[in-house]
Formats: sequence, C-alpha cells, structure tokens
Amino acid sequence: MPLSAGKPKVSPPSADYLKFLSAYEPRITRLALLVRTLVLEEAPQAVELLYDAYNAVAAGYSFTGRPGDAFIHIAAYSQWVNLGFQRGSELEDPHHLLQGGGRWIRHIRIADPADLNRPGVRALVKAAVERAKRPEGELEGSGKRVVRTVYPKRRRPAGSSGN
Repeated sequence: MPLSAGKPKVSPPSADYLKFLSAYEPRITRLALLVRTLVLEEAPQAVELLYDAYNAVAAGYSFTGRPGDAFIHIAAYSQWVNLGFQRGSELEDPHHLLQGGGRWIRHIRIADPADLNRPGVRALVKAAVERAKRPEGELEGSGKRVVRTVYPKRRRPAGSSGN
C-alpha cells in the first residue's frame, strides 16, 4: 500500500515494538506498522511511547515525551488496529470516520491496509499533529522511543506467547 510520496522516511520500529507485536498474526503486525508509518510521516519528531498492555500493544505519540501530552495512539488488537486521537472529539470529521462516544477520545478502526487510504484519514492525523502540545524551544528527545509499560499478565490472541 503506498503511503504519501514525498514524505520523510520513517525510522524503523524498535526491536521492543516488534517483539510486542509478535504476539499477533502477521496481518495485524503489518497493519500496526502501516498505521505507525502514516503517523510518523506527519509527525517525524514525535516521541514514541510503547506499551505492552493487558489486552493490546499500544504506541502513543507526543512531542514532549509525556504520556499526558500524547495526541495520537495506535492500539493493536487480535482482529484490527485502532488509530486513536486523544482529543478526537474536538476534530472536524466531515467523512464521519471517527468512532467512540467518550468525552475526548475517538478512533478509526483499521482492519485492512485500504482503510488507511480512505478520504479524511490523513487529514485527521494532520489535524491532531497541528493541535498537539509542543515544548517551548527545541524538541527534546524528538524521534526517540520509550518503553513505558510492560504488563506481566496479558490477554493475547489464542496460540501466541504471553497468554
């Protein structure tokens, strides 16, 4: 699936992220990495915060490195990947892509690579990046990856490690 031509080259995922994603079938790993590429094409200086959580492998993106300043997250589940927006309820969504009914967070379910090419997906990512909190002055730690949490107990897809 072609992502945008002319975008900056995205750094490869960390060994930790790939290890966390290995619990899923290759289709889910590929989807998560495609979503990651889209996000980092629009926010190449974001700090990637990795979570090997109870029921999902997740990555949050923040320009400050603080989880509370994350503007987008990616969550891999056994059947799909969610592209989440921390302040999604505030984003304009003319294509009605965003799901969720909470006060702030909205997401787009990505079940197939073609879902990333739907009209409005990249525009929502760009809008979230534009609204993201940035540190004053130079971006410290920009582009780095940090493993934030590894849960000892996990619920994973059947037949994979960590059950």
